[in-house]
Amino acid sequence: MNDVQALAQVALRIREHILSIAAGPIGTHAGGSLSAADILTVLYFNVMRLLPNEPEWAQRDYFILSKGHASALLYSTLAERGFFPVEELATYARSGGRLLSHPTRRVPGVEFPTGSLGHGLSLGVGMALAAKRDRRANRTFVLLGDGELQEGSVWEAIMAASNFELDQLIAIVDRNRLQISGHTEYRMRLEPLAERWRSFGWNVLTVDGHDIAALVAAFAELPSQSKQPTVVIANTIKGRGVKFLEDRKKSHYVTLTPDLHRKALSELHRGEKREI
Repeated sequence: MNDVQALAQVALRIREHILSIAAGPIGTHAGGSLSAADILTVLYFNVMRLLPNEPEWAQRDYFILSKGHASALLYSTLAERGFFPVEELATYARSGGRLLSHPTRRVPGVEFPTGSLGHGLSLGVGMALAAKRDRRANRTFVLLGDGELQEGSVWEAIMAASNFELDQLIAIVDRNRLQISGHTEYRMRLEPLAERWRSFGWNVLTVDGHDIAALVAAFAELPSQSKQPTVVIANTIKGRGVKFLEDRKKSHYVTLTPDLHRKALSELHRGEKREI
């Protein structure tokens, strides 16, 4: 799918699903799901090689949601892409269902169970290294939260990836600058983030994580045979699309009342009209 407006409509539907899940009985991690909706839309509908009807297709690209608490985002994207019926999203975190609050392999399209922060990139390194040694063309994409970059294991993986010249590994940082305990720069300073990744031997791209055309262009620039892994630092807004959630720590985990759900959907659609 190459049409930017068509991709924007997919992202809108994904955000609608996230809000519906947040309006469920236990809520969800809405802020970080909304912030990365445009990123996953572009990955799943424009960039990655995959077959929804054959999730284990040998030639597929791999995706790892390192920030596993954003499961509402991943499930909504997988459902929209056709991995399972959209109607199943209503079973999120329900007894007997397979859509747990953190993703597991029971769900078609999920490569690894994730949720304990700091491990996703290491898993991606392993998958990319195995593909390289087997001379396979599978690419590995890993979405990380920026607060997660405070984990030492992430930087061990960053160092290993460049050491093994894993040019088929692409990390994406959802740079919304907020974690559960507040602003990332007040908790553990990450800047200058691009220079830090670059100093570890990575190719670095920086992009507006809500500009779908810019995201498409950034992923089209992924180098081939560069002997360097690539990181896309996507500048985003936590809670994107819903004004009373945007750029607020309280949007990290949300349970929406029926009234707030209606208000959130209204703001989401009003914002979509402004952008058009």
